[in-house]
Amino acid sequence: MRRSLLWLLLLVLVFAGSATAAAPADDPEWELITSGIEYRVYQLPDPNNVFVVRMDRDNPQVILESSIAQGKLTDGREAVSGMVARYDQALNFWGGVIKPPSWGTRNKVVVAINGSYFDLSNGIPQGGQVQSGWYVKRFDDLGGWGGFAWKLDRSAFIGECIDHIPEKQFVTYPATAIIQLIADVNNPRGANELVIFTPQYNSQTGTENSGVEVVVEMTHPTMVFPEPRYITGTVRQIRIDEGNSLIPFNAIVLSASGTAAQTLLENVQLGSEIRITQEITSYEYDCATPYIILDWTKTYASIQGAFFFLKEGQIREFNDPGATRRNPRTAIAFNEQYIFFIVVDGRDLYHSIGMTINELAVFTRDILGATWGVAQDGGGSSTMVINGQVVNNTYCNIYSCAGYYTPYIPSSTRYNHEGQSVLTTGSNVISSPTGIERAVANGMLMVVVQPGVYSTAFEPGDPVATISDTEMRLGPGTNYAGFTIIPEGTHGTILEQLNGLEGVLAKASYWWYVDFEGVVGWVPEDALANQAGDLGLLDWFINN
Repeated sequence: MRRSLLWLLLLVLVFAGSATAAAPADDPEWELITSGIEYRVYQLPDPNNVFVVRMDRDNPQVILESSIAQGKLTDGREAVSGMVARYDQALNFWGGVIKPPSWGTRNKVVVAINGSYFDLSNGIPQGGQVQSGWYVKRFDDLGGWGGFAWKLDRSAFIGECIDHIPEKQFVTYPATAIIQLIADVNNPRGANELVIFTPQYNSQTGTENSGVEVVVEMTHPTMVFPEPRYITGTVRQIRIDEGNSLIPFNAIVLSASGTAAQTLLENVQLGSEIRITQEITSYEYDCATPYIILDWTKTYASIQGAFFFLKEGQIREFNDPGATRRNPRTAIAFNEQYIFFIVVDGRDLYHSIGMTINELAVFTRDILGATWGVAQDGGGSSTMVINGQVVNNTYCNIYSCAGYYTPYIPSSTRYNHEGQSVLTTGSNVISSPTGIERAVANGMLMVVVQPGVYSTAFEPGDPVATISDTEMRLGPGTNYAGFTIIPEGTHGTILEQLNGLEGVLAKASYWWYVDFEGVVGWVPEDALANQAGDLGLLDWFINN
Protein backbone atom coordinates (compact mmCIF):
# COMPACT_ATOMS: atom_id res chain seq x y z
CA MET A 1 0.00 0.00 0.00
CA ARG A 2 2.80 2.40 0.93
CA ARG A 3 4.53 1.80 -2.40
CA SER A 4 1.28 2.37 -4.30
CA LEU A 5 0.76 5.69 -2.52
CA LEU A 6 4.30 6.76 -3.34
CA TRP A 7 3.78 5.93 -7.00
CA LEU A 8 0.47 7.82 -7.00
CA LEU A 9 2.16 10.85 -5.47
CA LEU A 10 4.88 10.70 -8.10
CA LEU A 11 2.32 10.51 -10.91
CA VAL A 12 0.47 13.53 -9.54
CA LEU A 13 3.68 15.54 -9.29
CA VAL A 14 4.82 14.58 -12.78
CA PHE A 15 1.55 15.17 -14.57
CA ALA A 16 0.88 18.38 -12.67
CA GLY A 17 4.01 19.74 -14.30
CA SER A 18 5.10 19.60 -17.89
CA ALA A 19 7.40 16.59 -17.94
CA THR A 20 5.27 14.32 -20.08
CA ALA A 21 6.15 12.89 -23.46
CA ALA A 22 4.22 15.73 -25.09
CA ALA A 23 6.34 18.37 -23.37
CA PRO A 24 8.02 21.01 -25.55
CA ALA A 25 11.69 20.65 -26.40
CA ASP A 26 12.62 23.55 -24.07
CA ASP A 27 11.15 21.80 -21.00
CA PRO A 28 13.61 22.74 -18.21
CA GLU A 29 13.35 19.26 -16.69
CA TRP A 30 15.11 17.86 -19.75
CA GLU A 31 18.76 18.67 -20.44
CA LEU A 32 19.53 19.34 -24.10
CA ILE A 33 22.46 17.13 -25.12
CA THR A 34 22.41 18.09 -28.79
CA SER A 35 19.71 19.20 -31.19
CA GLY A 36 17.05 16.50 -31.13
CA ILE A 37 18.40 14.57 -28.09
CA GLU A 38 17.55 15.32 -24.44
CA TYR A 39 18.43 13.71 -21.10
CA ARG A 40 16.75 13.46 -17.72
CA VAL A 41 17.28 11.58 -14.46
CA TYR A 42 14.20 10.52 -12.50
CA GLN A 43 14.68 9.91 -8.77
CA LEU A 44 11.71 7.79 -7.72
CA PRO A 45 10.57 7.10 -4.14
CA ASP A 46 11.08 3.29 -4.27
CA PRO A 47 14.01 4.37 -4.28
CA ASN A 48 15.05 4.15 -7.93
CA ASN A 49 17.26 6.20 -10.19
CA VAL A 50 16.10 6.08 -13.80
CA PHE A 51 18.23 7.52 -16.60
CA VAL A 52 16.28 8.48 -19.72
CA VAL A 53 17.32 9.91 -23.07
CA ARG A 54 14.74 10.83 -25.67
CA MET A 55 15.34 11.43 -29.38
CA ASP A 56 13.04 13.58 -31.49
CA ARG A 57 11.81 11.40 -34.34
CA ASP A 58 11.16 14.47 -36.50
CA ASN A 59 14.75 15.76 -36.35
CA PRO A 60 16.42 14.51 -39.57
CA GLN A 61 19.95 14.92 -38.21
CA VAL A 62 19.63 12.31 -35.45
CA ILE A 63 19.16 8.59 -36.02
CA LEU A 64 19.54 5.23 -34.33
CA GLU A 65 22.26 2.68 -34.99
CA SER A 66 23.22 -0.66 -33.47
CA SER A 67 26.74 -1.58 -32.39
CA ILE A 68 28.69 -4.84 -32.25
CA ALA A 69 31.38 -5.59 -29.67
CA GLN A 70 34.83 -5.39 -31.26
CA GLY A 71 33.03 -4.71 -34.55
CA LYS A 72 32.90 -8.50 -35.14
CA LEU A 73 30.28 -11.06 -34.18
CA THR A 74 32.96 -13.66 -33.44
CA ASP A 75 35.30 -11.54 -31.33
CA GLY A 76 33.70 -11.53 -27.90
CA ARG A 77 32.61 -8.68 -25.66
CA GLU A 78 33.33 -4.97 -25.25
CA ALA A 79 32.28 -2.19 -22.87
CA VAL A 80 29.52 0.10 -24.10
CA SER A 81 31.96 3.02 -23.93
CA GLY A 82 34.36 1.01 -26.09
CA MET A 83 31.69 0.56 -28.74
CA VAL A 84 31.03 4.31 -28.62
CA ALA A 85 34.69 4.98 -29.40
CA ARG A 86 34.67 2.31 -32.13
CA TYR A 87 31.67 3.68 -34.03
CA ASP A 88 32.20 7.41 -33.43
CA GLN A 89 33.36 9.13 -36.65
CA ALA A 90 33.00 5.85 -38.54
CA LEU A 91 31.13 5.72 -41.84
CA ASN A 92 27.47 4.78 -41.87
CA PHE A 93 24.98 4.03 -44.62
CA TRP A 94 22.28 6.53 -43.63
CA GLY A 95 23.20 9.01 -46.34
CA GLY A 96 21.51 12.08 -44.85
CA VAL A 97 19.24 13.65 -47.45
CA ILE A 98 20.68 11.47 -50.22
CA LYS A 99 18.05 9.36 -51.98
CA PRO A 100 18.77 6.50 -52.08
CA PRO A 101 21.08 6.41 -49.03
CA SER A 102 24.75 5.64 -49.47
CA TRP A 103 28.00 5.30 -47.58
CA GLY A 104 29.93 8.50 -46.88
CA THR A 105 28.19 10.15 -43.93
CA ARG A 106 29.69 9.68 -40.47
CA ASN A 107 28.45 8.85 -36.99
CA LYS A 108 28.78 11.30 -34.15
CA VAL A 109 27.78 8.97 -31.33
CA VAL A 110 25.94 10.88 -28.61
CA VAL A 111 24.21 8.19 -26.52
CA ALA A 112 24.68 4.45 -26.14
CA ILE A 113 23.10 1.67 -24.11
CA ASN A 114 23.81 -2.04 -23.80
CA GLY A 115 21.85 -4.39 -26.01
CA SER A 116 20.83 -8.04 -26.20
CA TYR A 117 21.45 -10.98 -23.92
CA PHE A 118 24.49 -12.93 -25.04
CA ASP A 119 26.31 -16.22 -24.76
CA LEU A 120 28.58 -15.90 -21.73
CA SER A 121 31.10 -18.35 -23.18
CA ASN A 122 31.82 -16.53 -26.44
CA GLY A 123 30.07 -13.15 -26.31
CA ILE A 124 27.86 -13.81 -29.33
CA PRO A 125 24.56 -11.89 -28.99
CA GLN A 126 21.37 -13.88 -28.70
CA GLY A 127 18.87 -13.56 -31.51
CA GLY A 128 19.17 -11.29 -34.51
CA GLN A 129 20.73 -7.96 -35.38
CA VAL A 130 20.68 -5.38 -38.16
CA GLN A 131 23.64 -2.98 -38.21
CA SER A 132 23.81 0.05 -40.54
CA GLY A 133 21.42 -1.69 -42.92
CA TRP A 134 23.27 -5.04 -42.96
CA TYR A 135 21.22 -8.03 -41.80
CA VAL A 136 24.14 -9.51 -39.89
CA LYS A 137 22.50 -12.13 -37.67
CA ARG A 138 19.18 -13.83 -38.22
CA PHE A 139 16.52 -13.70 -35.55
CA ASP A 140 15.48 -17.11 -34.25
CA ASP A 141 12.64 -18.77 -36.15
CA LEU A 142 9.21 -19.49 -34.64
CA GLY A 143 9.65 -19.15 -30.93
CA GLY A 144 12.46 -16.68 -30.47
CA TRP A 145 11.75 -13.01 -29.82
CA GLY A 146 12.14 -10.38 -32.48
CA GLY A 147 13.25 -6.99 -31.25
CA PHE A 148 13.21 -3.23 -31.61
CA ALA A 149 13.77 -2.03 -35.17
CA TRP A 150 14.48 1.37 -36.77
CA LYS A 151 13.98 1.82 -40.50
CA LEU A 152 15.37 4.09 -43.20
CA ASP A 153 12.04 5.95 -43.32
CA ARG A 154 12.44 6.77 -39.56
CA SER A 155 9.61 4.45 -38.56
CA ALA A 156 10.04 2.12 -35.58
CA PHE A 157 8.45 -1.12 -34.43
CA ILE A 158 8.98 -4.11 -32.15
CA GLY A 159 8.92 -7.52 -33.78
CA GLU A 160 7.49 -10.58 -32.06
CA CYS A 161 7.61 -14.08 -33.50
CA ILE A 162 9.29 -14.31 -36.90
CA ASP A 163 10.29 -16.85 -39.52
CA HIS A 164 12.68 -17.08 -42.46
CA ILE A 165 10.83 -19.05 -45.11
CA PRO A 166 13.67 -20.82 -47.00
CA GLU A 167 12.45 -20.12 -50.53
CA LYS A 168 12.34 -16.38 -49.75
CA GLN A 169 16.10 -16.13 -48.99
CA PHE A 170 18.03 -16.44 -52.22
CA VAL A 171 20.73 -15.30 -54.63
CA THR A 172 19.78 -14.57 -58.24
CA TYR A 173 22.31 -14.90 -61.06
CA PRO A 174 20.88 -12.66 -63.85
CA ALA A 175 23.24 -13.97 -66.53
CA THR A 176 21.81 -17.48 -66.20
CA ALA A 177 18.42 -16.73 -64.56
CA ILE A 178 19.30 -19.28 -61.86
CA ILE A 179 18.17 -18.85 -58.24
CA GLN A 180 20.09 -20.39 -55.34
CA LEU A 181 18.81 -20.53 -51.75
CA ILE A 182 20.74 -18.91 -48.89
CA ALA A 183 20.94 -21.34 -45.96
CA ASP A 184 22.19 -18.85 -43.36
CA VAL A 185 23.98 -15.58 -42.66
CA ASN A 186 27.26 -15.31 -40.72
CA ASN A 187 27.17 -18.91 -39.54
CA PRO A 188 29.44 -21.79 -40.58
CA ARG A 189 28.15 -23.53 -43.70
CA GLY A 190 26.88 -27.09 -43.58
CA ALA A 191 27.10 -29.82 -46.20
CA ASN A 192 25.80 -28.76 -49.61
CA GLU A 193 24.90 -25.28 -48.34
CA LEU A 194 25.40 -21.70 -49.48
CA VAL A 195 25.83 -19.10 -46.73
CA ILE A 196 26.57 -15.38 -46.73
CA PHE A 197 29.34 -13.77 -44.71
CA THR A 198 29.07 -10.00 -44.19
CA PRO A 199 31.82 -7.64 -42.94
CA GLN A 200 30.38 -7.79 -39.41
CA TYR A 201 31.17 -11.50 -39.09
CA ASN A 202 34.92 -10.98 -38.88
CA SER A 203 37.69 -9.79 -41.16
CA GLN A 204 37.82 -13.28 -42.75
CA THR A 205 35.38 -16.13 -43.21
CA GLY A 206 37.38 -18.63 -41.16
CA THR A 207 36.52 -21.49 -43.52
CA GLU A 208 38.76 -24.40 -44.46
CA ASN A 209 40.34 -24.82 -47.89
CA SER A 210 37.42 -26.53 -49.58
CA GLY A 211 34.35 -25.56 -51.54
CA VAL A 212 33.97 -22.23 -53.32
CA GLU A 213 34.02 -18.66 -51.99
CA VAL A 214 33.00 -15.69 -54.13
CA VAL A 215 33.73 -12.12 -53.01
CA VAL A 216 30.99 -9.74 -54.15
CA GLU A 217 31.28 -5.94 -53.93
CA MET A 218 27.87 -4.52 -53.01
CA THR A 219 26.11 -1.30 -53.97
CA HIS A 220 24.16 -1.42 -50.68
CA PRO A 221 24.30 -3.43 -47.47
CA THR A 222 22.51 -6.78 -47.73
CA MET A 223 19.47 -5.60 -45.81
CA VAL A 224 16.03 -7.16 -45.55
CA PHE A 225 14.77 -6.68 -49.10
CA PRO A 226 11.99 -9.11 -50.10
CA GLU A 227 11.02 -10.24 -53.57
CA PRO A 228 10.70 -8.65 -56.12
CA ARG A 229 13.31 -6.31 -54.64
CA TYR A 230 17.00 -7.17 -54.43
CA ILE A 231 20.41 -5.75 -53.53
CA THR A 232 22.94 -5.76 -56.37
CA GLY A 233 26.62 -6.66 -56.29
CA THR A 234 29.52 -7.39 -58.64
CA VAL A 235 31.75 -10.48 -58.46
CA ARG A 236 35.36 -9.48 -57.65
CA GLN A 237 37.02 -12.78 -56.71
CA ILE A 238 36.29 -16.48 -57.28
CA ARG A 239 38.21 -18.73 -54.89
CA ILE A 240 38.16 -22.51 -55.41
CA ASP A 241 39.36 -24.67 -52.51
CA GLU A 242 40.72 -21.53 -50.85
CA GLY A 243 38.97 -20.74 -47.59
CA ASN A 244 39.29 -17.94 -45.06
CA SER A 245 38.51 -15.18 -47.57
CA LEU A 246 38.92 -11.53 -46.60
CA ILE A 247 35.61 -9.63 -46.29
CA PRO A 248 35.92 -5.96 -47.41
CA PHE A 249 33.71 -3.39 -45.69
CA ASN A 250 31.26 -3.12 -48.63
CA ALA A 251 31.27 -6.76 -49.70
CA ILE A 252 29.87 -10.16 -48.91
CA VAL A 253 31.36 -13.59 -49.40
CA LEU A 254 29.17 -16.29 -50.90
CA SER A 255 30.56 -19.45 -49.31
CA ALA A 256 29.37 -22.83 -50.55
CA SER A 257 30.15 -26.52 -50.14
CA GLY A 258 29.34 -29.70 -52.07
CA THR A 259 26.54 -29.42 -54.62
CA ALA A 260 25.89 -25.81 -53.58
CA ALA A 261 29.51 -24.96 -54.44
CA GLN A 262 29.07 -26.50 -57.88
CA THR A 263 25.91 -24.44 -58.49
CA LEU A 264 27.68 -21.27 -57.38
CA LEU A 265 30.69 -21.93 -59.60
CA GLU A 266 28.53 -22.62 -62.65
CA ASN A 267 26.74 -19.27 -62.38
CA VAL A 268 29.41 -16.65 -61.66
CA GLN A 269 32.35 -15.11 -63.42
CA LEU A 270 34.51 -12.09 -62.63
CA GLY A 271 32.51 -8.91 -63.14
CA SER A 272 29.13 -10.64 -63.26
CA GLU A 273 26.12 -9.29 -61.39
CA ILE A 274 24.48 -11.05 -58.47
CA ARG A 275 21.31 -10.13 -56.57
CA ILE A 276 20.47 -10.80 -52.93
CA THR A 277 16.87 -11.12 -51.69
CA GLN A 278 15.98 -11.65 -48.02
CA GLU A 279 12.64 -11.59 -46.23
CA ILE A 280 11.40 -11.80 -42.66
CA THR A 281 7.87 -13.15 -42.14
CA SER A 282 6.20 -11.70 -39.03
CA TYR A 283 3.73 -13.33 -36.66
CA GLU A 284 1.99 -12.31 -33.46
CA TYR A 285 3.26 -13.66 -30.14
CA ASP A 286 1.50 -17.00 -30.75
CA CYS A 287 3.73 -17.69 -33.80
CA ALA A 288 0.60 -18.57 -35.78
CA THR A 289 -1.28 -15.34 -36.47
CA PRO A 290 0.32 -13.36 -39.32
CA TYR A 291 1.45 -9.87 -38.25
CA ILE A 292 0.62 -8.39 -41.63
CA ILE A 293 1.24 -4.72 -40.82
CA LEU A 294 4.80 -5.40 -39.65
CA ASP A 295 7.30 -4.95 -42.48
CA TRP A 296 11.05 -5.43 -41.92
CA THR A 297 11.92 -4.09 -45.39
CA LYS A 298 14.74 -1.51 -45.25
CA THR A 299 15.35 -1.95 -41.53
CA TYR A 300 18.47 0.05 -40.67
CA ALA A 301 19.17 -0.94 -37.05
CA SER A 302 17.74 -3.66 -34.83
CA ILE A 303 18.71 -5.87 -31.90
CA GLN A 304 17.06 -8.79 -30.13
CA GLY A 305 14.66 -7.83 -27.35
CA ALA A 306 13.72 -9.65 -24.17
CA PHE A 307 10.37 -8.80 -22.55
CA PHE A 308 8.07 -6.96 -24.97
CA PHE A 309 6.27 -5.23 -22.10
CA LEU A 310 4.27 -2.46 -23.79
CA LYS A 311 2.25 -2.86 -26.98
CA GLU A 312 -0.04 -0.14 -28.31
CA GLY A 313 -0.26 1.36 -24.82
CA GLN A 314 -1.21 -1.94 -23.16
CA ILE A 315 1.01 -3.44 -20.47
CA ARG A 316 1.81 -7.12 -20.96
CA GLU A 317 2.26 -9.35 -17.93
CA PHE A 318 5.09 -11.87 -17.44
CA ASN A 319 5.51 -14.54 -14.76
CA ASP A 320 9.11 -15.37 -15.54
CA PRO A 321 11.38 -14.86 -12.47
CA GLY A 322 13.55 -12.63 -14.62
CA ALA A 323 10.56 -10.32 -14.97
CA THR A 324 9.10 -10.42 -11.46
CA ARG A 325 12.28 -9.68 -9.50
CA ARG A 326 13.62 -6.18 -9.05
CA ASN A 327 16.81 -5.77 -11.06
CA PRO A 328 18.72 -3.14 -13.00
CA ARG A 329 16.97 -2.69 -16.34
CA THR A 330 17.69 -1.43 -19.84
CA ALA A 331 14.86 -0.73 -22.26
CA ILE A 332 13.94 0.92 -25.54
CA ALA A 333 10.54 2.56 -25.88
CA PHE A 334 8.82 4.94 -28.25
CA ASN A 335 5.71 6.88 -29.18
CA GLU A 336 4.88 9.01 -32.21
CA GLN A 337 7.18 11.82 -31.05
CA TYR A 338 10.16 10.25 -29.29
CA ILE A 339 12.45 7.25 -29.08
CA PHE A 340 13.44 6.59 -25.44
CA PHE A 341 16.56 4.87 -24.09
CA ILE A 342 15.97 3.88 -20.45
CA VAL A 343 18.36 2.53 -17.82
CA VAL A 344 17.27 1.77 -14.25
CA ASP A 345 19.98 1.24 -11.64
CA GLY A 346 19.52 -1.52 -9.06
CA ARG A 347 21.05 -3.73 -6.37
CA ASP A 348 21.59 -0.64 -4.20
CA LEU A 349 19.40 -0.85 -1.11
CA TYR A 350 19.49 2.82 -0.15
CA HIS A 351 19.57 4.54 -3.52
CA SER A 352 18.17 2.38 -6.35
CA ILE A 353 16.68 -1.08 -5.91
CA GLY A 354 15.76 -1.79 -9.52
CA MET A 355 12.42 -2.60 -11.12
CA THR A 356 10.30 -5.53 -12.10
CA ILE A 357 9.26 -5.62 -15.76
CA ASN A 358 5.75 -4.54 -14.73
CA GLU A 359 7.12 -1.54 -12.82
CA LEU A 360 9.28 -0.66 -15.81
CA ALA A 361 6.21 -0.84 -18.05
CA VAL A 362 4.17 1.42 -15.74
CA PHE A 363 6.97 3.99 -15.63
CA THR A 364 7.49 3.86 -19.38
CA ARG A 365 3.82 4.32 -20.19
CA ASP A 366 2.57 6.56 -17.39
CA ILE A 367 5.60 8.78 -16.82
CA LEU A 368 7.26 8.92 -20.24
CA GLY A 369 4.08 8.57 -22.28
CA ALA A 370 5.46 5.78 -24.45
CA THR A 371 3.10 3.39 -26.21
CA TRP A 372 5.62 0.68 -27.10
CA GLY A 373 8.48 -0.75 -25.06
CA VAL A 374 10.86 -3.69 -24.91
CA ALA A 375 13.48 -4.69 -22.35
CA GLN A 376 17.07 -5.49 -23.23
CA ASP A 377 19.73 -7.29 -21.20
CA GLY A 378 19.69 -5.91 -17.65
CA GLY A 379 21.41 -6.59 -14.35
CA GLY A 380 25.13 -5.89 -14.39
CA SER A 381 24.96 -5.15 -18.10
CA SER A 382 22.71 -2.09 -17.70
CA THR A 383 24.78 0.86 -18.88
CA MET A 384 24.15 4.28 -20.38
CA VAL A 385 26.91 6.35 -21.96
CA ILE A 386 26.45 10.00 -22.97
CA ASN A 387 29.17 11.82 -24.89
CA GLY A 388 31.61 9.06 -24.01
CA GLN A 389 30.94 9.04 -20.25
CA VAL A 390 29.07 6.45 -18.21
CA VAL A 391 26.25 8.30 -16.42
CA ASN A 392 24.65 5.57 -14.29
CA ASN A 393 25.98 3.62 -11.31
CA THR A 394 27.28 0.56 -13.11
CA TYR A 395 29.30 -0.49 -10.06
CA CYS A 396 26.24 -1.41 -8.02
CA ASN A 397 24.55 -2.98 -11.02
CA ILE A 398 27.49 -5.38 -11.21
CA TYR A 399 28.07 -5.75 -7.46
CA SER A 400 25.24 -5.91 -4.92
CA CYS A 401 25.67 -2.76 -2.82
CA ALA A 402 24.68 -1.97 0.76
CA GLY A 403 25.97 0.20 3.55
CA TYR A 404 27.94 3.41 3.34
CA TYR A 405 28.77 4.86 -0.03
CA THR A 406 32.21 6.00 -1.08
CA PRO A 407 33.15 8.33 -3.95
CA TYR A 408 34.14 6.65 -7.17
CA ILE A 409 36.35 8.37 -9.74
CA PRO A 410 36.45 9.79 -12.36
CA SER A 411 32.97 11.35 -12.10
CA SER A 412 32.27 13.37 -8.97
CA THR A 413 28.55 12.69 -9.42
CA ARG A 414 28.99 8.95 -9.49
CA TYR A 415 29.06 6.88 -6.32
CA ASN A 416 29.35 3.28 -5.31
CA HIS A 417 28.95 1.31 -2.13
CA GLU A 418 30.68 -1.36 -0.17
CA GLY A 419 28.88 -4.65 -0.55
CA GLN A 420 29.09 -8.29 -1.42
CA SER A 421 29.84 -9.38 -4.93
CA VAL A 422 27.18 -11.00 -7.09
CA LEU A 423 28.03 -13.59 -9.74
CA THR A 424 30.54 -12.09 -12.13
CA THR A 425 34.03 -12.75 -13.44
CA GLY A 426 37.01 -10.49 -13.76
CA SER A 427 37.11 -10.92 -17.52
CA ASN A 428 33.57 -9.52 -17.79
CA VAL A 429 34.31 -6.29 -15.92
CA ILE A 430 36.28 -3.43 -17.41
CA SER A 431 37.70 -0.50 -15.45
CA SER A 432 38.55 2.51 -17.58
CA PRO A 433 38.51 6.33 -17.42
CA THR A 434 34.77 6.15 -18.16
CA GLY A 435 34.01 3.96 -15.14
CA ILE A 436 33.46 0.31 -14.29
CA GLU A 437 31.47 -1.52 -16.97
CA ARG A 438 30.52 -5.05 -17.85
CA ALA A 439 31.72 -6.12 -21.27
CA VAL A 440 28.67 -6.91 -23.41
CA ALA A 441 27.91 -8.19 -26.92
CA ASN A 442 26.17 -5.29 -28.62
CA GLY A 443 24.24 -2.08 -28.06
CA MET A 444 22.06 0.66 -29.46
CA LEU A 445 23.24 4.16 -30.29
CA MET A 446 21.75 7.60 -30.82
CA VAL A 447 23.79 9.26 -33.53
CA VAL A 448 24.12 12.67 -35.16
CA VAL A 449 24.61 12.15 -38.90
CA GLN A 450 27.57 14.21 -40.10
CA PRO A 451 27.82 15.00 -43.83
CA GLY A 452 30.36 13.29 -46.04
CA VAL A 453 33.66 15.13 -46.49
CA TYR A 454 36.13 14.28 -49.25
CA SER A 455 39.74 15.15 -50.04
CA THR A 456 40.84 16.21 -53.52
CA ALA A 457 44.51 15.40 -52.96
CA PHE A 458 44.40 12.55 -55.48
CA GLU A 459 42.27 11.30 -58.34
CA PRO A 460 41.64 7.80 -59.67
CA GLY A 461 44.59 6.78 -61.82
CA ASP A 462 47.15 8.85 -59.91
CA PRO A 463 50.44 7.04 -59.24
CA VAL A 464 51.35 7.11 -55.55
CA ALA A 465 53.93 5.66 -53.20
CA THR A 466 53.95 5.05 -49.46
CA ILE A 467 56.08 7.39 -47.36
CA SER A 468 56.19 4.96 -44.43
CA ASP A 469 55.28 1.38 -43.61
CA THR A 470 51.49 1.50 -43.87
CA GLU A 471 48.75 -0.82 -42.68
CA MET A 472 46.25 -1.57 -45.43
CA ARG A 473 42.66 -1.97 -44.20
CA LEU A 474 39.47 -3.61 -45.40
CA GLY A 475 37.59 -0.32 -45.31
CA PRO A 476 38.02 3.44 -44.91
CA GLY A 477 38.65 3.89 -41.19
CA THR A 478 40.63 2.46 -38.30
CA ASN A 479 37.50 0.60 -37.19
CA TYR A 480 38.11 -1.79 -40.10
CA ALA A 481 40.70 -4.52 -39.74
CA GLY A 482 44.15 -4.25 -41.23
CA PHE A 483 45.23 -7.25 -43.28
CA THR A 484 48.75 -6.45 -44.51
CA ILE A 485 51.60 -3.96 -44.17
CA ILE A 486 52.63 -2.05 -47.29
CA PRO A 487 56.36 -1.25 -46.97
CA GLU A 488 57.68 2.28 -47.26
CA GLY A 489 58.39 3.29 -50.86
CA THR A 490 55.92 0.86 -52.45
CA HIS A 491 54.37 2.19 -55.67
CA GLY A 492 50.67 1.95 -56.37
CA THR A 493 47.71 3.48 -58.18
CA ILE A 494 44.63 5.26 -56.82
CA LEU A 495 41.51 3.32 -57.83
CA GLU A 496 37.98 4.45 -58.54
CA GLN A 497 35.73 2.96 -55.90
CA LEU A 498 32.29 1.50 -56.64
CA ASN A 499 30.55 3.54 -53.94
CA GLY A 500 32.28 6.83 -54.80
CA LEU A 501 34.29 7.00 -51.58
CA GLU A 502 37.63 8.17 -52.98
CA GLY A 503 39.27 10.41 -50.36
CA VAL A 504 36.43 10.03 -47.84
CA LEU A 505 36.87 11.34 -44.29
CA ALA A 506 36.47 8.70 -41.55
CA LYS A 507 37.99 8.30 -38.09
CA ALA A 508 39.84 11.64 -38.46
CA SER A 509 41.71 10.68 -41.67
CA TYR A 510 41.07 10.81 -45.40
CA TRP A 511 41.13 7.38 -47.05
CA TRP A 512 42.04 6.16 -50.53
CA TYR A 513 41.41 2.90 -52.31
CA VAL A 514 44.80 1.85 -53.71
CA ASP A 515 46.23 -0.98 -55.78
CA PHE A 516 49.82 -1.85 -54.80
CA GLU A 517 50.83 -4.35 -57.49
CA GLY A 518 47.71 -6.46 -57.02
CA VAL A 519 47.26 -5.88 -53.29
CA VAL A 520 44.14 -3.71 -53.02
CA GLY A 521 42.71 -1.96 -49.99
CA TRP A 522 42.37 1.27 -48.04
CA VAL A 523 45.21 3.46 -46.76
CA PRO A 524 45.19 6.90 -45.11
CA GLU A 525 46.11 9.94 -47.16
CA ASP A 526 48.96 10.99 -44.87
CA ALA A 527 50.78 7.75 -45.75
CA LEU A 528 50.86 8.55 -49.48
CA ALA A 529 52.77 10.83 -51.81
CA ASN A 530 51.81 11.56 -55.41
CA GLN A 531 54.49 9.78 -57.41
CA ALA A 532 54.11 12.15 -60.35
CA GLY A 533 54.21 15.45 -58.49
CA ASP A 534 55.76 14.73 -55.11
CA LEU A 535 58.92 12.77 -55.96
CA GLY A 536 61.09 15.21 -54.09
CA LEU A 537 58.90 14.95 -51.01
CA LEU A 538 58.85 11.16 -51.30
CA ASP A 539 62.65 11.00 -51.54
CA TRP A 540 62.94 13.27 -48.51
CA PHE A 541 60.64 11.02 -46.41
CA ILE A 542 62.46 7.86 -47.46
CA ASN A 543 65.97 9.23 -46.90
CA ASN A 544 65.41 11.15 -43.67
